[in-house]
Amino acid sequence: MIEFSLTDEQRDVQKLVREFCAHEVMPTIRERDRNCQFDPTLIPKMAGADILGLCLPSEYGGAGLDYVSLGLACEETEYADTSVRVILSVHVGLVSLPILTWGNPEQKSKFMPDLVSAKRIGAFGLTEPNVGSDVVGLQSTADRDGKGYRLNGEKMWISLADVADTFLVFAWTDREKMKARDHSGISAFLLERGMPGLATSSIHGKLGVRAGNTGSISMQDVWVAEEDMLGLPGEGFKIAMFCLDQGRFTVAAGCAGLIRACLDASIAYSETRHTFRRPLRDHQLVKEMIARMAANADIARMLWLRAAWLKNSGQVNTRETALAKWIAAEGAEAAAADAVQVHGAYGFSDEYPVERFYRNSKGSSIYEGSREIQKIMQADYALGLRHDEPTRFMLPSFPA
Repeated sequence: MIEFSLTDEQRDVQKLVREFCAHEVMPTIRERDRNCQFDPTLIPKMAGADILGLCLPSEYGGAGLDYVSLGLACEETEYADTSVRVILSVHVGLVSLPILTWGNPEQKSKFMPDLVSAKRIGAFGLTEPNVGSDVVGLQSTADRDGKGYRLNGEKMWISLADVADTFLVFAWTDREKMKARDHSGISAFLLERGMPGLATSSIHGKLGVRAGNTGSISMQDVWVAEEDMLGLPGEGFKIAMFCLDQGRFTVAAGCAGLIRACLDASIAYSETRHTFRRPLRDHQLVKEMIARMAANADIARMLWLRAAWLKNSGQVNTRETALAKWIAAEGAEAAAADAVQVHGAYGFSDEYPVERFYRNSKGSSIYEGSREIQKIMQADYALGLRHDEPTRFMLPSFPA
């Protein structure tokens, strides 16, 4: 049975992350967003507050909590700013959880404690300059060279690219399968900053998430030992799909937080702003926008909670997680647009946070699989054209 009420432990997580953001994010986020400035101290501070290891095992320094706790952390961080939630999505969802699930004992011992403590910062390299949703369109290659592989290629739109130490990247290890677009020829690798031929750079001029670091990864004859392949040769596509399940979950939960931020800001403004001799909140069309935000906040949370319940019990959750991401992302965009409308001219400036919410909301319908990809997936499930079977890359389950 799905339980929608939170345990005392989960409420403690919610309070912890909310207070962390109030002290470490909210006081500076307007200026950092305005100046497109990433705060390099933020990730170590999140580690110090035990936020990075919430759902990771205690043997690696984590708190050993569940995916509801991770979702709550994503809600609260995105309530403050999307750039903070992105850290959880990438460092935890797209790097730490895949290593925990797919890594061998040596890889787990090497990477997990440092990821939990932020001695290492992780980044995820799948997207390329000409490849987004079409994963088998990758152009990056990894050719056998002695007891390792030599990687060549470019990765684009990589969150934390210029601040990360560890990179989970994907490349073709079988060129014949690459020609045939057979995804069983893709493999995953763990690269580290400082490897010869590995370089990163930042992207400037983004519409939103301006306080976050986004960039590119260049691999020019980067040699990596065979023991730094994650999973088995040819399992890269499965690992990437596993990663996207985690990333979509964190985006869905984050969007619920963004909707709530839009709702709270709109309620506060509508209570103090007067038009036609009455508070803005008394106008019927304003009430309609606030009602829509409130409904979307509940819908988004219930959908990601269902996905979290499935994850906690180790069940296949690709359909439910993708649905949560699609609906929550659309709800966030709608809430942000309505919040700007409620604020009128003031919503068009960064004097109020809704302008930032509006810009940030757009990314959620693009990254981790576009809105269109999510729709196609849901249609294929409904039509019986797509089925998911349990495999060895299921999430570790948590006690009920």
